[in-house]
Amino acid sequence: MRDYRFTLDMKVRDYELDAQGVVNNAVYQNYLEHCRHEFLLSQGIDFNRLTSEKVFLVVVRVEIDYQAPLRGGDVFWIGLNLERISPLRFVFIQDIYRQRDGRLVLSARTTGTAVNDRGRPCLPPELEPLLAAAAKS
Repeated sequence: MRDYRFTLDMKVRDYELDAQGVVNNAVYQNYLEHCRHEFLLSQGIDFNRLTSEKVFLVVVRVEIDYQAPLRGGDVFWIGLNLERISPLRFVFIQDIYRQRDGRLVLSARTTGTAVNDRGRPCLPPELEPLLAAAAKS
C-alpha cells in the first residue's frame, strides 16, 4: 500500500448494486469523482466556482483495474495522489480499499486538464501550487 496525499471514507448504498449483488462497475467512477472533488475542496479549490467562471476541469482518460468487488453495506476508503504529466495535464492516481479486510478493490488513473468556454486548454492559477506540490512529493 502506498502513502496517499488524501483519503476519503465511504459506504456502499444498496441502490448501487447490480443484479449480481455487487457494486456496478460504472458506480466506481462516481466514487472516484466524488473523492477528486472532495480533495480539491480540501485544497481550497471549488469545482462549482471554477465552472461558474467558465473554467472547466475535464477528464480526458480513465484507466481502471478492478481487483475485488464491493457489496451492499461495505465500508471502503479511497486513497488519492496527484501528478502533473505535462504543462496542461495532470493525473489522479486513486485506489479503493475495502475497510473490513484491507483488500485492494481497484486502482485507477484519471487524466484531466482544464479548458475555457471556447474549449481551449487553460490551467487555472489556483491549480499551479497544487501541481507544484505534487511534483515535489
